[in-house]
Amino acid sequence: MAKQYSEITDRLRRFIEDQQMFFVGTAARDGRVNVSPKGLDSLRILSPTRVVWLNGTGSGNETAAHLLDVPRMTIMFCSFVREPLILRAYGTARAVHPGDAEWDDLAALFPPLLGARNIFVLDVELVQTSCGYGVPLYEYVDQRELMNSWATKKGEEGLREYQQEHNLVSLDGLPTGLPTGLPD
Repeated sequence: MAKQYSEITDRLRRFIEDQQMFFVGTAARDGRVNVSPKGLDSLRILSPTRVVWLNGTGSGNETAAHLLDVPRMTIMFCSFVREPLILRAYGTARAVHPGDAEWDDLAALFPPLLGARNIFVLDVELVQTSCGYGVPLYEYVDQRELMNSWATKKGEEGLREYQQEHNLVSLDGLPTGLPTGLPD
């Protein structure tokens, strides 16, 4: 049966920290709903009601665009081993970009990630767990190194150019909040 909590308890925190992957869901008022899988060492629980996660450069930037329109986010964790459990954290979120006042302090919480373009801050309003009995068992092997390899080949200038070309607007034409223009 589903259980609801007003915050992330110590037991739920341990469950979240054991997961190798999580999923992020956002939607603007109109357009497509976005659900993205995330991995790497990219999520931190700052308090029972605040979660942050680091986002690398990718083919799109839907999450940032959606939050500018409607600042709601759901993060889902799903156990693929041992204890069958699904945990969803619902709340209000915002994006922090390189150059923003909070960027350096928040980025310091994570291992360096070449091409990091956003840190998302989720203020948790509700946590819900459910059984997860229908989720298959999988064996974790490792995190992929492809993002770092790709970013290294692009280099800092290439990453900035890529973000300018692919990450300034969403699939539905919404702005993402990334700074426009390349630095001199």
